[in-house]
This record gives sequence, C-alpha cells and structure tokens, in this order.
Amino acid sequence: MKAAPFAYVRPSSLSDAIAELANTDGGGKVIAGGQSLAPVLAMRLARPDTLIDINSVEGLDAMAVSGDHVEIGATVRQRRVERDALSGAVPLLRMALPWIGHRELRSRGTVCGSLAHADPAAELPAVACCLDAEFTLSGPNGDRRVRAREFFAGAMTTALRPDEILTSVRLPVAGAGEGFGFAEIARRHGDFALAGIVAKVRLRASRPEATLTAFGVSDRPVTRDVSEQLSTALAARGDAPGDAVREQLTAVTEEMVDTDGDAHASKNYRRRLLLTLAGRELSKAYERALKGAGEVGT
Repeated sequence: MKAAPFAYVRPSSLSDAIAELANTDGGGKVIAGGQSLAPVLAMRLARPDTLIDINSVEGLDAMAVSGDHVEIGATVRQRRVERDALSGAVPLLRMALPWIGHRELRSRGTVCGSLAHADPAAELPAVACCLDAEFTLSGPNGDRRVRAREFFAGAMTTALRPDEILTSVRLPVAGAGEGFGFAEIARRHGDFALAGIVAKVRLRASRPEATLTAFGVSDRPVTRDVSEQLSTALAARGDAPGDAVREQLTAVTEEMVDTDGDAHASKNYRRRLLLTLAGRELSKAYERALKGAGEVGT
C-alpha cells in the first residue's frame, strides 16, 4: 500500500514548526527519522493531513552533557548516540541501542521519535522509565517537562498533546555505586521483543535501591521498585544472591505481565521469560554496582 495524500512542510525554526503543527488543528504529524511513522503511513493506519519535517530545525540535533544529565535533541539519530562517547555516561543506552531493529534503521531513527511513538515492545521507552528520564514538550504555550513514568499512557499513547513536539529527553548520568542490566528475548534479532527487562541498582548505606522496568508484556513500560526483594535475597545469600533474587521476584514479574497471549507467546510463557531475565539482570546490575562503587552514597 501507499500513504494517503498529505501536505508536507519543512520549517527551519522551532517556533515555525510549532505554528505549523497548531495550524493543522490536530491533523498534523511530526516526522524526523520516519522509521516508526513511515510504515504506519504506508499501511494507512494513520492519515495525517500534514507532515511537519523537523530535520531543518536548528538546535534539535544537539547532544550534550548538562550537569548530571545527558540531553538528546529530537533529531539525534540512534546510531549517533550508540557511537558517541557521551552515551557512555548513561550505560543503559549503550546496552539497549544495539537491540533496536537493525543498524540501517538506527542510522535514520531518532531517540525522541521512538519515545514519542511509544511502542509497548520498544527498548528506549523502558530505558527512559527505569531511569525516570525527563521529557521536554514544546507547544504554543511554551515548554513543559514531563517525567518518563508519567509520559506513557498506553500503546502508542502518550502525554504529548496534538500541538506539542517532543524536543528533547534528559537522562541521568550514572553515578558511583550504580549498576545496570538489560536483556530481551525475540524470535530473531531486530524483531519486537516477546519480553524484555531493564534493571538499575544503586548502593546505599542502609540497603540497595533497585528498579525493574519490563517491556513487551503490557501496553506500556511497567516499572516496579524491587529494593525489598533484592535486600531479602542478599540477606539470604550474602553478596552472591543468585537464585534467591529470582525467587523473590516471582510475584512481581507475574503481576507485571498483563498482556494477553498471541501467536508468538502465551501470557504464561512471557511470565517465565520475564522472571528469568529479571532475576539474571538484577543480579548483574548488583554485581556491576559493587564493582564500580567507589564511594557508596548514604
């Protein structure tokens, strides 16, 4: 199939892009890399009146460390982030990016585009939620900031208003005493994940803080605080919790999977996958936090 007819504009400033989008009265779509939007247009699952191409908007291609965050603009390609030394400050980006589609897709697809598309099986929304990243949404009334865990409302549904553009995302820089894990299972590399997990552990004087975010198992990324479960496993098995972590996560991972089964995997199979991945990656995140602890925060 081919896309339905649409108008096309390529503004050179953010104010012009916002004005063009507002003029469509809800009938416009923003495009940067197009790796999510173009297939949807081709299948006529979306029929926007106007495409607003933001690739010429000055400043949206910036990527920089700002204080204790890495800020990534709306037109920054995934492949650039994957190869840029700055992304080393956010280890989860380095872990997740090679799993997104294929290299050719990442060469065009943008980080913010994947976040705005909000596919439930996508890696970057889960990374953003695990780190509780901050999104900048720009519209006719100025900018507003939204936390990642409040941004995703459902499958391909977000807090982004019809007249707003996701102009940047700010991800926290990893600190001493933090460790991370990432894994997913798909039928083939580049396919949508049947189940995936993102893990973060931060060592504290009292007890470690631990967060898990699952993707591919619900209509949005599912984030849970599992500090208590990790602490219980450590109390049982010391600094090498092993299977104790998996035992503690059984109830949590079962609750995180609420999608119905499909032709690729049943709900119970996804639960088993998620439990295995969660136990393994949370243990790895804890071990990495210990290895790179330096001064452990209080």
